[in-house]
Amino acid sequence: MMKSTGVYIHVPFCAKKCPYCDFYSHAGNEKTYNAYTDMLLEKIAYWGEKLDRKADTLYFGGGTPSLLGAERLVRIAERVRNCFGNDITETTVEVNPSREDFDFGKLIKGGINRISVGLQSADDEELKFLGRQHDSAQAKKCINAAKNAGFENISLDLMIALPDQTKSSLERSVEFCAEQGAKHISAYILKIEPQTVFYKNREKLNLPDDDESAELYETLCDLMKQYGYNHYEISNFCKSGYESRHNLKYWHDEEYIGIGPSAHSFIDGKRFYCPRKMKSFEEDEYIPDGEGGGEEEFIMLGLRLSEGITNERYLQKFGKTIPEKYLRNAQRFEKAGLVRISDSGFALTEKGFMVSNSLITEILT
Repeated sequence: MMKSTGVYIHVPFCAKKCPYCDFYSHAGNEKTYNAYTDMLLEKIAYWGEKLDRKADTLYFGGGTPSLLGAERLVRIAERVRNCFGNDITETTVEVNPSREDFDFGKLIKGGINRISVGLQSADDEELKFLGRQHDSAQAKKCINAAKNAGFENISLDLMIALPDQTKSSLERSVEFCAEQGAKHISAYILKIEPQTVFYKNREKLNLPDDDESAELYETLCDLMKQYGYNHYEISNFCKSGYESRHNLKYWHDEEYIGIGPSAHSFIDGKRFYCPRKMKSFEEDEYIPDGEGGGEEEFIMLGLRLSEGITNERYLQKFGKTIPEKYLRNAQRFEKAGLVRISDSGFALTEKGFMVSNSLITEILT
C-alpha cells in the first residue's frame, strides 16, 4: 500500500522580523517571491517523483506565507496536488493580520481550506511589546475578510507568559478568539531564543517566573474549557473535529516532507533537514538528523496529546502493546494527578502537561 505523507512548505519571507522569532526568514520583494515560487514548483516535482507517495495534508509555514500572495500560493498548492495526488484533505496557510489586501477568495477557489492567523494577543499593548505590525482591530478585520470569503476552518495563534501579562489580559485574548468563531487556537509560552532581539535584551525583560507561567497556563486551560475548546495537545485547543490534521502527523510520529530552507523531514525512518540558507535549498543540500520512529520517540511525541499512548496505536506501529516498564513508570505519577491510566493506555493530565518535559523523561527512564 502506498504510504501517505504530509507536505510542509517553508516560505522564508517577512516584512519585519519580530523580536522573539528565531524562525528562518528575511525580507523579500516581488522579484524574489517569483524566483522562490518557481524554485518551489521545481523542488515539489522532484520530491513528488522521488518519494512516490500520496499526500493528505499540506501546510504553508514561515516566515509569512501570505506575503507570496494568493495567486502564487494557489499555484504551489496545485503543483503539490499534481505531484502528490489529489487526496489532500487539509491545506493550511499561515497569514499575517496586517496584510489587509489579501485575496482570501482566491485561496478558497484554489482549494485551500484552512488558515492560521498570527494573532499572538488581542491586547494592543502586548502586541506592541511583541513587535507585531497589527493591532486587534486589524486582526478582527482580517478574520472577518477570511470568513466572508468562505473560510470556516480558522486557527488563531496566542502567546502566553509575556512580561506584565495578567489573567485579565489573557482572558480578553481568549474571549476575542472565541468571539471571532475560531475553530482552533494554538497557545505558546514565550521562550527567549538565542539569536533574537529579546535574547540580547533578556536582562531588561520583566518575564514571569515558572510559577507565574504555570498559573497563566492553568488559566488558559480553564478558559478554553469554558468556551468549548478541547485541549487535544499541550499547546493546542479546538472545537470538536477541528484538530490540525497536519500537525497530528508530527505528534503521531508519521511521515512528512519539508520543502524549503530550514524545513525538516521524516521519511522512511530517517530524519533530515535543509540548512537555514537559500543557497542550501537551491543546491539540494540536506543534513541527516538521525533515525526516527522508535518506541521512545513515539511515546515522547504521543504524550504531548491528550489521547496519550494507546495500545491500539502502539500495536499498529510496533506490532505489540505498550511495554510493561513504561506503564509501571507512568503509574508512579497517577496518584499525584499527573498521569491518567486506563485499559487502553496512558496519558498526561493538564497538570502533567505543565511539567511534561521532566515527566516524559521519568516515564522513559
